[in-house]
Amino acid sequence: MGAPKHPGIKGRGSTGYLPGRFAVTTPEKTDDGWHDADTEGDPASPPRTELREETARSVITRNQSPDIPFEQSLNPYRGCEHGCSYCFARPSHAYLDLSPGLDFETKIFAKTNAPDVLRRELAKPGYRVSPISLGINTDAYQPTERKLQLTRRIIEVLAEARHPFSLITKNALIERDLDLLAPMARERLVHVYVSITTLDNGLSSRLEPRASAPHGRLRAMARLSDAGVPVGVMFAPVIPWVNDHELEAVLDAARDAGATAAGYVLLRLPHEVAPLFRDWLQTHLPDRAAHVMSTVQQLRGGKDYDSRFGARLRGEGVYADLLARRFALAVKRSGFEGRRHPPLDGSRFVPPRPPSSQGELF
Repeated sequence: MGAPKHPGIKGRGSTGYLPGRFAVTTPEKTDDGWHDADTEGDPASPPRTELREETARSVITRNQSPDIPFEQSLNPYRGCEHGCSYCFARPSHAYLDLSPGLDFETKIFAKTNAPDVLRRELAKPGYRVSPISLGINTDAYQPTERKLQLTRRIIEVLAEARHPFSLITKNALIERDLDLLAPMARERLVHVYVSITTLDNGLSSRLEPRASAPHGRLRAMARLSDAGVPVGVMFAPVIPWVNDHELEAVLDAARDAGATAAGYVLLRLPHEVAPLFRDWLQTHLPDRAAHVMSTVQQLRGGKDYDSRFGARLRGEGVYADLLARRFALAVKRSGFEGRRHPPLDGSRFVPPRPPSSQGELF
């Protein structure tokens, strides 16, 4: 089943509502007083963004996937206003009986108690230090962060505890927190990756309509690097016949901006993302839609997606092999080969005081 046809909504990545695979109700728009007018990039057309407060019982998620290089992650938000048409996290909104289409980018859940819950979890006896990755599913610096500052408050807790962490973002808002990130970098407590999908402003505005423009992300990389924060570039996702030709140019631009590491991830289309992305292709790139999806299926054993560990991030087949070789050559030519971020240091960790409802007596 495809998403409803739509000529495109300015400032939104989805072309319409697609019912989630668990949908049992029909959503109805209500005003809960959390509407947000802050934007990044083009203003969004209706429907407007709705912020919903979520009280989290825990915030650190443990990872057991063998192809993911971290054990712990934390996502301050559910849903993402960046509206990336290809976002692999879109299906998570189906568990909330909401659409992975427009609902995912217009109904944003903010874990407003996340900093206090994180403090409590880090203060538990026996807590074992392992770097925490911020914003893995949904961007920790999406537009609503400008107002709520949840990510900043989380970083403040990590800084107090001297806990190592990494983050990946496609929003230049990260520059706001250089006063926290730079001192932590000097203690080997933080790594940053900036995701750059394309250097073409026009393509970026359609693929990821409310993320920072490519030049804004490169500027943020340069400022992070100048401040001593280890920064890398993630060329992701690689979309056959859409942005794959830009691989070398993106790595060169990132190197010039101070990046010292590089990676890539192939387009992933789990569950509802596949029909949503197919509809995006038909809306914005109808002349090559069939060719794109034909290549995607060649990479995924004849399907839109293959979730097997080891194959889901890189794909398989001739195109995947050629892409891997191209990336290796680009890494060597751009000067990334053999360079590594300094390892994160967990030996400095000091358990924070847990939050107290009675306040401090001394």
